[in-house]
Amino acid sequence: MARGGGGGGGGCGGGGGAGYTSLCGPGHSGVTGLTVVSNNMGVDGKGLGLLLENRQVTKVIASYVGENKLFAQQYLDKVLDVEFSPQGTLAERMRAGGAGIAAFYTRTGVGTPVAEGKPHAEFDGHVHVQERAIVADLALVHAHTADQAGNLTYRAAARNFNPLVATCGRVTVAEAEQLSEEFIDPGSVTTPGIYVSRLVVAHKRVKEIEQRTVRPRVTVEA
Repeated sequence: MARGGGGGGGGCGGGGGAGYTSLCGPGHSGVTGLTVVSNNMGVDGKGLGLLLENRQVTKVIASYVGENKLFAQQYLDKVLDVEFSPQGTLAERMRAGGAGIAAFYTRTGVGTPVAEGKPHAEFDGHVHVQERAIVADLALVHAHTADQAGNLTYRAAARNFNPLVATCGRVTVAEAEQLSEEFIDPGSVTTPGIYVSRLVVAHKRVKEIEQRTVRPRVTVEA
C-alpha cells in the first residue's frame, strides 16, 4: 500500500499528505500482512499509526522513522521489517513505477547499508547502485481539490509525494477536501484523472501538526 505507499501495497506523505479518511478502509477491514510505502509513519494513534497499533503492518518502506514512537519501538523490537530508502530515491522509485521503468541507477547510498546486496555499476567513472521501482496494489492520496473526472490539485507540502504516489498504484483512491462541480482548468491539474480509480470526499478534521517549531516573539518599539 502506498500512501501520499506484500499482502498490500500503498504510499503517502507522513502528515501533510496523509489520506486519513481513505485509511479508514484498510483500518476497519482487519486486513493484515500489509507492506506500507510512505515517507514516514506519521504520528501515534492517527492515520498509519492506527494500522501499526492493530498489528496490520508487517513491512514498511520509508525514508525515516519520524515522530511515531510505536513505529520506532516495533522496528527496534524486530516486529516490523523496515526498509529504509533515501527520500529522493523513494520518490524516484514511485515515479519509476508509475512510468513503467523497472529499475534505475543512482549514486545515492553507495557505500552505505542502503546499497548492501543490490547490483552496482559504474557510469562516467562513478559507482551507482540499482534501485527497483515501486508499484503498489493500492495507492492512497490526499488532494485539496478534485473534479468529477478525478483530476486533482494539491496544496503546499501535500504536493511533495502525492502526485508520484497517484501514478504508482494499480488502484488509486484519491481523498479530496473539496469536490468541484466544474472541471479543473487543465493548466492547473497536477494529477490527471486517468490515474484515479476511486474518489472520496475527506471528512472535516482538525489537522495535526507533527512538530511545531516557532521563534520567540520579538517586541517592536514604536
